[in-house]
Amino acid sequence: MTIDPLMERYLNHLRVEGGLSRNTIEAYRRDLAKFQGYLHQQRIDPIQRVSAETIRRFLGSLHASQLSQVSSARCLSAVRGWLRYLRQERIISDNPAVDVAAGRRGIRLPKTLSQHEVAALLDLPVHPTPEDQRDRVMLELLYATGLRVSELVSVETAQVNFEVGYLRVTGKGSKQRIVPMGEPARRLLHEYVDLVRPQLLRQRPSRFLFVSRRGRSLTRQAFWKALRLRGQRAGLKKPISPHMLRHSFATHLLGGGADLRSVQSMLGHADIATTQIYTHVERERLKEVHAMFFPRQARRKTK
Repeated sequence: MTIDPLMERYLNHLRVEGGLSRNTIEAYRRDLAKFQGYLHQQRIDPIQRVSAETIRRFLGSLHASQLSQVSSARCLSAVRGWLRYLRQERIISDNPAVDVAAGRRGIRLPKTLSQHEVAALLDLPVHPTPEDQRDRVMLELLYATGLRVSELVSVETAQVNFEVGYLRVTGKGSKQRIVPMGEPARRLLHEYVDLVRPQLLRQRPSRFLFVSRRGRSLTRQAFWKALRLRGQRAGLKKPISPHMLRHSFATHLLGGGADLRSVQSMLGHADIATTQIYTHVERERLKEVHAMFFPRQARRKTK
């Protein structure tokens, strides 16, 4: 479906003025396309005929299609932002989405790995190939820094400071942040740059840190596949994703006593409320430990 010109205009505004990434823009495009499809189905045109009730019925249709509450709320956010933009541009006189609320969402805790599971991944023997050695370093760095996988594959050699031991990362909204990598990751990355990366590049130039045999930057999909295979080799039963390492990084830091603001800074969260979800993960883990090992609880289970 070709998206409405007014929606395309808004996406262009987000790209140029907001500095949002291509992945974020495409997520907005998909959500707005859902709303456009609903308007077309209900024969609601022009845009001035959209009312608060129209948006509520749209949300109802998303619920009926069994779209999750999280995805429905994201759709509403995209529609609300678009209509706010049209109001600012004086294309519509009022924003009908102002008083429309998404359904109540429960807290959906992020999936994480235990420290034992992370150790199983990191301590897995490495095959004597440049690719497996590269993937091992990427995995260590991902866990040590909490990067998004899109940030990991986009890191350039100029963004690495080996002397101090940090990365300069470009995250969402083209915002840059400094992330420490720790000594084990720094050491492995140094060995990769000196010994492994030249084998992959074969004297071809590349500004990217992690490259394929073709001399190109490694794709997110290629790393995701390598991570899944590594998880299987390590004997992990659950499917592994790069974001689980990011979640584990944050949860393990907070569990070890790190303060919330520091974790927020390292993750690149604009809002500390996004980081606070990991405190819920730690609380749930403590509840499980209490239920398993507290003497009175244990005796009750044995009766």
